[in-house]
Amino acid sequence: MQPPIVSVQAQPLDATTWTALAQRVEADGYDALLAADHPGTTASPFVALAAAAAVTERIGVGTYVSQAGVREPLLLASDVATLDVISNGRARLGLGAGHTPAEWDMVGAERPDVAGRVRRFQAVAEACRALLAGETVTIDGPEVRAHQARLTNPRPVQERIPITFGGANTSLLRLAGAQADIVGLSGLGRTLPDGYLHEVRWNGADIDRQIDLIEQGAFGRATAPAREAFVQMVEVTDDAEKAAHEIAQRLHCSAAEVIASPYAWIGTVEEIGAALTAHELRWGITRYVIREAYLDAADQVRAHLSRAAG
Repeated sequence: MQPPIVSVQAQPLDATTWTALAQRVEADGYDALLAADHPGTTASPFVALAAAAAVTERIGVGTYVSQAGVREPLLLASDVATLDVISNGRARLGLGAGHTPAEWDMVGAERPDVAGRVRRFQAVAEACRALLAGETVTIDGPEVRAHQARLTNPRPVQERIPITFGGANTSLLRLAGAQADIVGLSGLGRTLPDGYLHEVRWNGADIDRQIDLIEQGAFGRATAPAREAFVQMVEVTDDAEKAAHEIAQRLHCSAAEVIASPYAWIGTVEEIGAALTAHELRWGITRYVIREAYLDAADQVRAHLSRAAG
């Protein structure tokens, strides 16, 4: 098997370290540099990604993920198209339905229920895809409205900008199977009362169900979407059981679930490599996104995977 495709999610703290990170991610052979999109609590992703694009030549640059609940399709599509022009055809778009109540509060909107958020997600995703393809979009629905919206300038460089659908809702996963280029699996479940943290769904049976939903949605497609896991922590250690137990206590799950899950890389590089092979065989996961904080450890894992493949 080929080594998985790995991208890095990060946030800028200052210009010097951000551009240096972008250059490191490119030099080390990662696939993309991705930025979170939480209005009010993270940097503007498209400004940050444009700066990263200016000092790199190969890596993809994109959001992971944009909050469809508060982003308007025309403005979002315009940002993506502009990033694609500036990066010479390297833009990505990650979309999520959103979950944090404060993000709706701050824009003076009421957070819909789960079904409403998924409906808006679908409307935003379909409108963005159409706008980026050069189509004129008119929508008069309860979730999204647009009248003769069209991107005349700039037009994207890529014929089709890759779109990742991120989420764990049943309807959203089926929709991702049907429409996404990449399905982003995070292992996150119901939002907890604080409005920020989540329950975790890291056991194999939960992931099996999610993969089944994606496959239901993808039935009949000529090319099914790639499957990508968002890695929450990476720890290279000779004592995987101890490290997993500490993580499991924080997440209220079992150490066995942590070790077997695609959302944590824990163990020796050989053990992690074996786990990634198992994830591909069981769930078809061939892509991963890691957080910047774990870049050094991920470098060790990727070096081992490259040696093993070559």
